[in-house]
Amino acid sequence: MTPSDLQLPEANRPVGSYGMAVRTGDLLFVSGHGAFENGEPRHLGRLGESLSTEQGAKAAEAVMLNLLATVRDEVGDLDRVVRFVKLLVFVSSTPGFTEQHLVANGATDLLAQVFGDVVGRPARSAIGVAALPLGFAVEIEAVLQVRA
Repeated sequence: MTPSDLQLPEANRPVGSYGMAVRTGDLLFVSGHGAFENGEPRHLGRLGESLSTEQGAKAAEAVMLNLLATVRDEVGDLDRVVRFVKLLVFVSSTPGFTEQHLVANGATDLLAQVFGDVVGRPARSAIGVAALPLGFAVEIEAVLQVRA
C-alpha cells in the first residue's frame, strides 16, 4: 500500500480555539485528533470498560486516517512526508487498563504499512487518561518532517 492508495475521510475541523496543524521549517505539528466519520465523532468509550484492546487499536487506526487527511490538506500530498517524527497517543482508559501501547499500535502499524518502517515508524508515547474530548477512545497528535 502507498500513500496514494489510502481512502481518507474529509479533514476534521477544529472543535475548539486552535489550528489543526502548524508548520515551521520542514516540521509539521499536528494537533490532537479523534475519529470522525461524516462530521460525527466515532470510536467513543473507554478501554477496559466498554472497549477491548482490539477495538481500541481499530479506533487508533481510524484516528490516524483522520490525522492523515489533515496532513494531506496542509501539505497538498502525502508523498511530501519525509518522516513521522513523534506520535503522542492518548487512550481513554480505566485505571487498571495497561495495554495503551497495544492500542497505539493500530496507528503506528498503519503508518509502517503505508509509508514503510523508516518513514512511518516514529518515536511514540501511549498514555492512559481518564477522559478525552467528545468521549473519544483515542486521540493522537503528531510531528512530521515534510518536504518544501
